[in-house]
Amino acid sequence: MSALKFVPRGSLVAYGAKIAPIRSACVVSRFFSVAVSHSEVTVEALKGEHDGIRVISLNRPSVRNAFSRKLLGEFSNAIDDVRADSDARVVILRSLVPGVFSAGADLKERLTMSQSDVGAFVNKLRETFSKFEALPQPTVAAIDGAALGGGLELALCADIRTVGKGARVGLPETKLAIIPGAGGTQRLSRLIGISRAKELIFTGRSLDANEAFRWGIANHAVEDGFLKSLELASEMLRSGPIALRAAKAAITTGTPLDLATGLKVEQLCYNEVIPTDDRMEALKAMSEKRPPLFKGR
Repeated sequence: MSALKFVPRGSLVAYGAKIAPIRSACVVSRFFSVAVSHSEVTVEALKGEHDGIRVISLNRPSVRNAFSRKLLGEFSNAIDDVRADSDARVVILRSLVPGVFSAGADLKERLTMSQSDVGAFVNKLRETFSKFEALPQPTVAAIDGAALGGGLELALCADIRTVGKGARVGLPETKLAIIPGAGGTQRLSRLIGISRAKELIFTGRSLDANEAFRWGIANHAVEDGFLKSLELASEMLRSGPIALRAAKAAITTGTPLDLATGLKVEQLCYNEVIPTDDRMEALKAMSEKRPPLFKGR
């Protein structure tokens, strides 16, 4: 962001800003943002009308956001920051590097690793991506450029994906004589079906934004993926934050199970929202014909 201030890990900076375009991405209203910066990853807490939205941004332009040990460690720390933030209601993941979401693994660093080091790194990559997937808040990946290999594997861990007009997605690992190792074979198959996933992985083909939408990888193919992600996140802010987390838990945990067991999971998650103040606030607001004011309790 043009107004973004980078600060040491753990410190906070607040500023008011009318956001100028980030490439084509812009926010058209005034808000306050709080940023926690790692050198290659930034977590922003949007305020004002976007209060409750957290934006995790990848920013390693020299290698197109390729995941090194350093970037992976900072991303893991960013996930921890968001998980510990009780006011975080929706999370957007994006890139600050024009034309790229993430190019996957840092292959130059990979050349310096022993075989055992490679295995350990891929395991850590898989674990960290799964940690992002397990965030209790709804997550949206804004893909405004290339998301290849590990980049797409990371995006597949989000609940929702938006792709901008310059996006390309794919899992080209077989062309490098390896396979997707950070969840791509499993998450892509579950998302778009086994046969289609096999086609993409076996050929190593990449898809443009419209193809990614048609194949079911993206929820939306638009001019600007970040703007659409922000729009979706803003819609979610109108929902109760405890309800959002309960709904995510019910869908994520229950869907892989048989229907009878899934319904029991749904019941358990529903039980979590019954005693909340937010539920009573929603009923009261409806009777008073006003928007509810949810406080997450």
